[in-house]
Amino acid sequence: MARFRRKSCITLIALVLLVFIITVVLKALTPEDSLFSLPDKNDEIQREDDKKPEQINMNDSAQSEKDAELESTLRKFPPPNYYLHAFYYTWYGNPKFDGRYIHWDHVQLPHWDFKVAQGYPQKRHVPPNDLGSNFYPSLGAYSSKDPSVMEAHMQQLRTAAIGVIAVSWYPPNMKDDNGDPTDDFVPLLLEVAHKYHIKVAFHIEPYKGRDEVNMFTNVKYIIEKYGEHPAFFRYRTNTGKVLPLFYVYDSYLMNSEQWAKLLKHTESNSIRDTPYDAIFIALLVEEKHKRDILTAGFDGLYTYFATNGFSYGSTQRNWDSIKAFCEDNSLIFIPSVGPGYIDTSIRPWNFQNTRNRINGKYYETSLSAALQAKPDFISITSFNEWHEGTQIEMAIPKTSQTVYLDYLPNKPEIYLEITRKWAAIFGGERRKWQD
Repeated sequence: MARFRRKSCITLIALVLLVFIITVVLKALTPEDSLFSLPDKNDEIQREDDKKPEQINMNDSAQSEKDAELESTLRKFPPPNYYLHAFYYTWYGNPKFDGRYIHWDHVQLPHWDFKVAQGYPQKRHVPPNDLGSNFYPSLGAYSSKDPSVMEAHMQQLRTAAIGVIAVSWYPPNMKDDNGDPTDDFVPLLLEVAHKYHIKVAFHIEPYKGRDEVNMFTNVKYIIEKYGEHPAFFRYRTNTGKVLPLFYVYDSYLMNSEQWAKLLKHTESNSIRDTPYDAIFIALLVEEKHKRDILTAGFDGLYTYFATNGFSYGSTQRNWDSIKAFCEDNSLIFIPSVGPGYIDTSIRPWNFQNTRNRINGKYYETSLSAALQAKPDFISITSFNEWHEGTQIEMAIPKTSQTVYLDYLPNKPEIYLEITRKWAAIFGGERRKWQD
């Protein structure tokens, strides 16, 4: 009898456990987990509405699918070369995103000689078919703040194996003569760049009133606002410090004594050895600027202009001697290469500075000259400076009243592909130089 009661008790306990397990499973089997039914959209919205803001996340499976899709996309690209930088412009706008066309409607600039200026038109371009560019973008007259454009740009940059973009930057509420302020969409640019494992450096433009005092303020602003983002570019120096890198356009507009107050360790208001210390790269235009750059306390120099022979710095035969000067004075040397140059859509009188692309040969010659000088980095002028025809971004043939140049007989990706080839060569050469 006792044995029978024991068996009954065991059976009862087992039955209770079975009921409990079934209840838990049924409770856990919500619609989105079911193998046989799709989640009800209204239920899903209601569940999300019931959550606190910090609890709301993307559906895990959807996120996993997106992550897998992105990883699959990234695997198609060559690895990014973080020693290869491209100058990137965010000043373009269109009616859909900005309420009007910005920069695409660039005015034709007058020659400084009044007599010469009289012989050329000075009208404003009328997009979308008439752009302030000698080439027509494959993305059309886009807005720089369009997220889909940012995505397309990052994909093109990764196709080219470019690891860093140097974004043209003005302080908040400041702008160039033909545009609008652009600092407000740097956060989105950083996010999209990070998604594609691209880093972002800042190319500080000659904003109105730039001096050593507000340069400190603006560098502090950039580092405090963007410095913690994983896409923010930093570089390990020879001293072991990991610092941001800033390109300073038209640095010669400030005299070396002013720059020294910001960049020399000995100055009382120096940025050196503060949380805002950085690598500052000056623009070399004339030969005499070499000594000015040294006196000012800059960490290196770049040449920017894509026109071989336009300036002392952009003349390729000078790069070996510039590199020697940099080595002798512990400066970083960053020659700038470009696929060509033509700005007659906005400077119709400036044909003497045009450099034909020669189906990519001009670009390859420029890249070869840069490599010969054994640079620390190579900068590309540019990813998308359409006004000056230096872009490597994809362009397409366009038929309209405006006559546009194109990349034919090559395909729109030709300059991305050339860049990718030389990114690999540069990477290989760097490893040899370090051995």
